Amino acid sequence: MSDRNTEPDTSVTDSRSGGENARRILRRDPNPHMFRQISFRSVQARNRIMLSPMCQYSGDNGLSNDWHFVHLGARAAGGAGWVFTEAVHIEPRGRITPHCLGLWNDEQRDRLARIARYVSDQGAVPGIQLGHAGRKASVGRPWEGSHPLSADAGGWEDLVSASALPYASGWQVPAAMTDHQIGESLQALKSATRRAREAGFRALELHGAHGYLIHQFLSPLSNQRTDAYGGSFENRIRFLLESIAVVREEWPDDLPLFLRLSCTDWIEGGWNLDDTVQLATLLQFQGNVDLIDCSSGGNDPRQKIPIHPGYQVPLAQAVRSRANIATGAVGLIHSPDLAESIIANGQADLVILGRALLADPAWPLRAAAALKAENVQWPRQYERSNIF
Repeated sequence: MSDRNTEPDTSVTDSRSGGENARRILRRDPNPHMFRQISFRSVQARNRIMLSPMCQYSGDNGLSNDWHFVHLGARAAGGAGWVFTEAVHIEPRGRITPHCLGLWNDEQRDRLARIARYVSDQGAVPGIQLGHAGRKASVGRPWEGSHPLSADAGGWEDLVSASALPYASGWQVPAAMTDHQIGESLQALKSATRRAREAGFRALELHGAHGYLIHQFLSPLSNQRTDAYGGSFENRIRFLLESIAVVREEWPDDLPLFLRLSCTDWIEGGWNLDDTVQLATLLQFQGNVDLIDCSSGGNDPRQKIPIHPGYQVPLAQAVRSRANIATGAVGLIHSPDLAESIIANGQADLVILGRALLADPAWPLRAAAALKAENVQWPRQYERSNIF
């Protein structure tokens, strides 16, 4: 079972237990909620700040390189508690672009191991996200237009998905996965999980959001199957549950497993927040998943998303309160005050930052200074700079 706790006794769940108890907690630990330690299973992090998995589109044959080392290492040195890789794909045809990372061979594992060691040495928890793009694979990099790529342009033509439905007009039509192909994908995920463990990562996130393969099975918009993997809610979540099961066969019981979900498709008739709560409640009962990374959208270009700072925080709050499972909040969280309020008010257990940490690798150190945290240890190399 998940073992979420904090040291010393400062879990954000305390903020839900009444004002007097919350005041006692504050007197015991004067540090901002965001800078209190948190544990999942045997893994303890120095704070509640997580670097969001963000594709860098800079690999070669699935291999990480110095760019990834510097990108992730800088955020670890900058004070983040949890530093996650971008989506690392379990097989070549599961990459989003030809330049995305993979973990289907040992050379890829060994390159990533160097990063995991350095992140850990800087005091952060090294995390890895595993995923498969499904029908959204074989596209160009964002600065090249993110257009579908033909084989002549460096793409590939053996895309798979829950159903033979393209993501959008002009995109490749994927093959609906057979039972045999589903089994092969699960074995590829299991092998990638083993390599992630061997590389030294201490947290793993399964990518089930943003219109990628697992999400394609979850949503009625992309899943029109009539077999055991389609139709009812119970059938559409089957591939995800099987994915979690094979991950747990290789991922140690004492290490946490996170799951990124798109909590809503933002389209009538698609996957919605009630579906997410129902799924999260089941996962909390089963005890294999420790935290839901609450994102949204990405499965249909018709989506209409009301974007503003913190726009996805209510999703994390709803899942946390209704399913009684830990959550991470994402979505244009830029200011220390906003991030601190999310944790202090019990809306989420982690704040998961993307753009803010891209713009400023030392955002956690600056936030600690702004919020007057007393327990933040800066890298000794930076202590004399007085820049904070």
